[in-house]
Amino acid sequence: MAEFLTKYADPRGEMHQQVAEAGSERELRDRFSQQGFLVYSIKPRREIAGLALGGGKKKINLEKFLIFNQQFVTLIRAGLPILKGLDLLSERLTDAKLAPHIKAVREEVKNGSLLSDAFARQGVFPPIYVTSVLAGEKSGSLGEVLDRFITYQKLALAVRKKLLMSLIYPCLLIVLVICLMVFLITFVVPKFAELYSSMSAQLPLATQILIEVGTTARNYILFAIFSLVLAAILFRFWAKTPKGEERVDRWRLKTPLVGEVWIKYQVAQFARVLGTLLVGGIPLLQALETAASSLGTRLLKNNLAEAGQRVKEGQALSASLSKTGIFPGLSIDMIEVGESTGALPQMLASVAEFYEDDVNTRMTAALSLIEPAIMICMGCFVTFVLVALYLPIFSLADTLK
Repeated sequence: MAEFLTKYADPRGEMHQQVAEAGSERELRDRFSQQGFLVYSIKPRREIAGLALGGGKKKINLEKFLIFNQQFVTLIRAGLPILKGLDLLSERLTDAKLAPHIKAVREEVKNGSLLSDAFARQGVFPPIYVTSVLAGEKSGSLGEVLDRFITYQKLALAVRKKLLMSLIYPCLLIVLVICLMVFLITFVVPKFAELYSSMSAQLPLATQILIEVGTTARNYILFAIFSLVLAAILFRFWAKTPKGEERVDRWRLKTPLVGEVWIKYQVAQFARVLGTLLVGGIPLLQALETAASSLGTRLLKNNLAEAGQRVKEGQALSASLSKTGIFPGLSIDMIEVGESTGALPQMLASVAEFYEDDVNTRMTAALSLIEPAIMICMGCFVTFVLVALYLPIFSLADTLK
């Protein structure tokens, strides 16, 4: 008898996890299904231990994965069995990262595993996708569920791309300004320092300060670069730890303007995922857990885990989220209205759309102010350097006259 880690939901929607013995996964799944439980995943215990000892998860290209799903849905609606569809697609995938996992899924389905279990065992597919496939298998509408996943993922990718594209120019401008400042301080200023030292001229205070900074910076530039790189590496490793990740999230949340935009983007993503899962027929507790795991922030994951516990105890979702102290008040009010009217999935979609539009508007307004501010700062710095460097020359010319 082998041991399996089983994750399932009872008829009230509460999530449970336990280690059970059975001769095979199918036998264990049949046993739990006959008892009225909705089985979420079944994994061999040795496989869980291997994953815990192994390295980090690999990532797949979401855009290419969406193309695979679009083709997969087309084949399913054409009447092809799931195994035949996987056979056709696995041999035609050109993505070197995705192809091995799809082939592994095909082999597991061929050996009798459920499609959702086969995807979950790969450890690289998004939790929302695995949960959606499970819902499709239980409801018999796999094509419709995958269509909803594709629609959600396209919207999420479009929002992410729009934000990244709007940040490219300001980031490039900041890098160029920093390079210009470093060049002036470490190369131009020391050249003028050599000129003035040979002339034994009396230098103004601003020039003396600038030359002192420039000569010091030139002597320690390599040490400064090495220190910055080392500090960045150490910070990155610390930020990957659970405590470090949560601390960074709290700093980000308290940052003026950035914190507000960041939390609204996370709320929009959470609402979009939760609404998609609820429409697919997933119980609220299971959907809440999956939506939390899809977020990339430790702070919200921990708070949503506490909210999920309160929902399990019988509290309303809106009240549970309100107690986290993180979710904006308007989102709580909209979710409360959705609960009271029985239209929670539709209201969650409205929350996601509202905050996505709000994030885009605020990002556009902030970037329109950041670019002139960067140019003004650069202009003031260059003006100061030029005046400080050429002021002694003007003074010397007046003396010669």
